[in-house]
Amino acid sequence: MDNQTFSSIAIIGVGLLGSSIAHSVRAYGGAGEVRLFDHNPDAREMAAKLVPGQMMASAGEAVQGADAVFLCVPVGALGKLTEEISADLKPGAILTDVGSVKQAVCTDMSASCPKTVHLIPGHPIAGTEKSGPASGFADLFLGAWHILTPLESDTPDYKTAIETLSRFWTILGANVELMAADRHDRVLAITSHLPHLIAYNIVATAYDMESVEEGEVVKYSAGGFRDFTRIAASDPIMWRDVFLNNKTAVLETLGRFSEDLAALQRAIRWSDGDMLVEEFKRARGIRKAIIEAGIDTDEPDFGRRSPKAAEPD
Repeated sequence: MDNQTFSSIAIIGVGLLGSSIAHSVRAYGGAGEVRLFDHNPDAREMAAKLVPGQMMASAGEAVQGADAVFLCVPVGALGKLTEEISADLKPGAILTDVGSVKQAVCTDMSASCPKTVHLIPGHPIAGTEKSGPASGFADLFLGAWHILTPLESDTPDYKTAIETLSRFWTILGANVELMAADRHDRVLAITSHLPHLIAYNIVATAYDMESVEEGEVVKYSAGGFRDFTRIAASDPIMWRDVFLNNKTAVLETLGRFSEDLAALQRAIRWSDGDMLVEEFKRARGIRKAIIEAGIDTDEPDFGRRSPKAAEPD
């Protein structure tokens, strides 16, 4: 295969992202042998039927001899998983992840990653609200950003490993960018983590009001609320770990959001229509910029899917 970057890769965790990597490799290349493992027996059984690759008996067996290892589990489990497979990682292999938090991940994985292994944390800005082995598909990463947050190392071998991993993700259709871990966490706190927290809160509030309004909250759900319910349908365990591991950036962003929300609340209370219009105009500018960047389209949204899958984590 001309575009084969790795002879063998291992994917630990075959949910949406893990299974999509396997499907993408089968469709576009990037690797030869694909080994799979998931600690959940039900997920292993389903993935063995639906996900292209060889299901192994343990995580250690899956990573043995692999040129690159992709850890696709909740960020809170990455440190323990790295420790579990550390003795089985091949010297010179690349170890990466797909978590939505990077500073904590760098620390947790570095603690037990062998010095002979190239640890390059990563995060594909792609996904859906679906989870599990059946949710993966080959085109998930097409046109999406994939952020790598390399450790502070300028050795030639490490630089080569970054280039190799970048090439792999490019083959799968992603646009690769390097970023410092702390910057990544601040950016994702506002673009992904806070919106999910708000969505969970709004949907929970609506749930409480549903009985009060005699079922009309669900019956008359408009497009905005439906979007919130889609986001809130994401994996609870994954998002619990995201918030607990990106606590500082999320709380800082949440504080700013609370101040801005309080300003809108005052404007509504005092009938300050001019302030509301100015804020709404400013928000429309962001929407326009997203459309111009090709992240979404301006066509009416009646359950359509955007050209780039919405990021869940």
